[in-house]
Amino acid sequence: MARISFPKDFLWGASTAAYQIEGAATEDGRGSCVWDSFTAEGRIMDGSTAYRACDHYHRWPDDIALMKEAGFNAYRFSIAWPRIFPAGTGAVNPKGLDFYDRLVDGLLEAGIRPMACLYHWDLPQPLEDRGGWQGREVIGPFADYARTIAARLADRCKDWMMLNEPNVVAIFGYGVGEHAPGHRLGEEGILRALHHQNLAQGAALRALAAEHAGLSLGTVINLQPCRAESERPEDIAAAARWDAVWNRVALDGVMRGRIPALLADKMKSFVLPGDEEAIRYPLDLLGLNYYSRMTMKAEAGRPFDVGWGDAHCDRWTFMGWPVQPDGLYDQLMEFKRDYGNPAVFIAENGAAYDDQVGPDGQIHDAERVAFLKDHLAAVGRALADGCNVKGYLCWSLLDNFEWAFGLSKRFGIVRVDYDSCKRTPKDSYHFFKSVIRDGAL
Repeated sequence: MARISFPKDFLWGASTAAYQIEGAATEDGRGSCVWDSFTAEGRIMDGSTAYRACDHYHRWPDDIALMKEAGFNAYRFSIAWPRIFPAGTGAVNPKGLDFYDRLVDGLLEAGIRPMACLYHWDLPQPLEDRGGWQGREVIGPFADYARTIAARLADRCKDWMMLNEPNVVAIFGYGVGEHAPGHRLGEEGILRALHHQNLAQGAALRALAAEHAGLSLGTVINLQPCRAESERPEDIAAAARWDAVWNRVALDGVMRGRIPALLADKMKSFVLPGDEEAIRYPLDLLGLNYYSRMTMKAEAGRPFDVGWGDAHCDRWTFMGWPVQPDGLYDQLMEFKRDYGNPAVFIAENGAAYDDQVGPDGQIHDAERVAFLKDHLAAVGRALADGCNVKGYLCWSLLDNFEWAFGLSKRFGIVRVDYDSCKRTPKDSYHFFKSVIRDGAL
């Protein structure tokens, strides 16, 4: 591999999600969210909970120290909506605001740019009880929540991401029931959840822009290039439908103010006049979460009559996901070709593997090192070809509560012992540290 150099002002760091790492689920006035309810229903595969998770709520200074040691200059964290508004709206919890105050100050003291994400899946349960993302009642509370946390932090935190992966929330949370809140509402449930997240995002973006000058406003979308399993016309059509659902509702909504033509008939009953303009907003910074391509085939009886095809891949992660770094390059080139080359940063990119502690007490995660190296090379190639990439944040800093999989899947470049909460940097941490130090691969 030739030496690949990155810009001197490139953002280097990691991303995390509040629910996956914070713990302290009932401390300091935090309310309940949909994932607490989903867990209480016994729907986590390994039977674990996020009640303590990584105990980041108490150990955040140690985690910042790990970031500083690695040379991070950026960190995307999410804010727990139920810590700020335990009931989703109404009375503000001052202790929740205090926690993120301390976190932001600690990051700045360490020379790390705080990048706040408002919504990483922890919808307050009282709002879900009122319909959640299936209706419009959640839009106003989300904008109020954005106003409240920004009023406290925007003097120091300048980067604000509205949502994280609205497609995953909609499909797995409302469509097929594999994630919280666990509904199986099929195609209409998926599209309603996507559309109402888009509307809430638009309202929050406008609220922050009106009330705070000089902020960098954006969002984070999981985008995966879709291709057909075969050249059969029905598979090609299925891949196009899935691309519309998985990628275009969220991306074209905010970037173009456009409902995908393939889905217009299915969405016409709940898309009102003016909605498309309300969801469009000129982002300052777009976060891209990339894990792999998607290979799709026609399959009757599934949402949108689309099923998972054979990826024809020879490398797989412990999640069973194909390793396809070329898809990251293709996605970045699509931004340049079709979307005006917007400012983009990689907000998540990483892999779960079956990490084991070696006889020397260390974690030699060679597969993750290879994964990071190959995807960083794809970013470098895209930069060389003129893509407007501003940074790379790996997923994730810490092993954590991996949603419906519980504590059984490890994505971190730092290992967490879930009994003691001891942190141990893995070989991937040291590799990433060396890339940041050199500014090159």
